[in-house]
Amino acid sequence: MKVKVSRKAHFNSAHRLHNKDWDAEKNKAVFGLCSNPNYHGHNYELIVSVAGEIDPTTGFVMDMKVLKDLIKEKIEKALDHKNLNIEVPEFKELNPTAENIAVVIWNKLRPEIDATKDLEVVLYETPRNYVTYSG
Repeated sequence: MKVKVSRKAHFNSAHRLHNKDWDAEKNKAVFGLCSNPNYHGHNYELIVSVAGEIDPTTGFVMDMKVLKDLIKEKIEKALDHKNLNIEVPEFKELNPTAENIAVVIWNKLRPEIDATKDLEVVLYETPRNYVTYSG
């Protein structure tokens, strides 16, 4: 029997969507207001889910305190109140779209979670726009 447990978290970050190989006009045409050279911010909502068998000893799929601490240490400390383009190494050459942010989050968490468990990241950039990544 596979069960999924989830933890919700949030962080606030600024970013700019752009392709360094394009001129300002093309960046604006593709990314619109999100290509603002002075950056813009989001209040990101994050849901991290782990699915797997229930441990018969503990009754857990995963200890939620462990998951909470992992999210705080690996994600919130790395991304909260940061300019993603400037302060987060993963985005020095990678456009910090919601899609890429979700993949980076998944990659930061995957080594920390038992390989027999499935990992899913849902990242809300706005209340209506979100990305789901499961590896």
